[in-house]
Amino acid sequence: MIELLKAFIIGGAICAVGQLLIDFTKLTPARILTGFVVAGVILSAIGLYKPLADFGGAGASVPLTGFGHLLADGVRKAVDRDGFVGVFTGGLTASSAGITTALLAGLGASLVFRQKDKS
Repeated sequence: MIELLKAFIIGGAICAVGQLLIDFTKLTPARILTGFVVAGVILSAIGLYKPLADFGGAGASVPLTGFGHLLADGVRKAVDRDGFVGVFTGGLTASSAGITTALLAGLGASLVFRQKDKS
């Protein structure tokens, strides 16, 4: 039960930051989402995101900051294993399961639901 509370606190805090950015800045949602991914990479690079993810569990790994952390961690491991080539392969290798799931879910939704005009 305590793990759920930790995930709720961390995930809620990340979402609250996003809501504050939407309410009080002129940033577009796309820029905010991209900023979250970049923030996850930066926080991972300086060693702050791993303890947050260990504490918050899914509350830290599910938001886009967690995707940035996953990319950075994958690149770090691939560079240690493969050298310079790992810079190009590590992020996609680490996140391939999530990317594939998102693509297949989108394909499934496009087959089940029909596109409609907004007018």
